[in-house]
Amino acid sequence: MTITSHLILAILAVGFGIKNLLSKKGGSTHKIIGWIWVSLMMYVSFSSFWIKELNDGLYSWIHLLSIWVIISLTLSIYFIRKKQVLLHKIFMVGNFIGLTVAGIFTMLPGRYIPEMLGLY
Repeated sequence: MTITSHLILAILAVGFGIKNLLSKKGGSTHKIIGWIWVSLMMYVSFSSFWIKELNDGLYSWIHLLSIWVIISLTLSIYFIRKKQVLLHKIFMVGNFIGLTVAGIFTMLPGRYIPEMLGLY
């Protein structure tokens, strides 16, 4: 179940991330979608620590990225509260790019998700 929820919420995070990147910044819609996105990203990051069966029960380098996402999301919230909009933007966009790149890599041949879906 963890892999399934991790995947579904990651896909939702991509959608909410795109919506927020394209929306007007600073308004209530941006803030609400932003909090939804942060919540999704936090779930995806934390849930990765329960996904070890893909690496013989061990953690892998991807778990270091999960730690970084948790730190950088926290920093992005800190920066916007301190009115440091540029730093907030850098961290949020960086997280979105990381999410997108991670998603692309999970769909490569030989990886778990494409095999599970029977794509390759």
